[in-house]
Amino acid sequence: MYSVKEVAKLLNLTEHTIRYYTDKGLVPTIQRDKNNNRLFDDESINWLTGVKYLKQCGMSVEAIKNYVDLCLSGDSTIQERYQIILEHKATALAQLEEAKLKAKYMEDKAKHYLDIINHVIPDDTNPAKWDKPKQNNSIRNCE
Repeated sequence: MYSVKEVAKLLNLTEHTIRYYTDKGLVPTIQRDKNNNRLFDDESINWLTGVKYLKQCGMSVEAIKNYVDLCLSGDSTIQERYQIILEHKATALAQLEEAKLKAKYMEDKAKHYLDIINHVIPDDTNPAKWDKPKQNNSIRNCE
């Protein structure tokens, strides 16, 4: 059996987060000692690990609770759980595409600065040096 402190270290979570997750019912196999301290066995660590990963994937605590409840309901909910995972996968892929666009913007911005540093082009990034207001300059705008 493991304490909250030990599990926090093991899973790289804060003790507060672990208590919060257990209070929300996300670790159904949690046990308590005679002093009402939380105790974790290997199964409860598995639940908490799953919760950690789902949370990192962007699932809300409420959605994770629903998922946990479905798991506890047994094999008859496999299709429903699969659909939940597919929905969150789609969200994650959309976020990945957005992150790629942001990274491309920063890549272009860095190249632009290198061109300035290497005197290929004049510095057009400093508003103090602009002749007149420029609109829709994709180098300056992150849109």
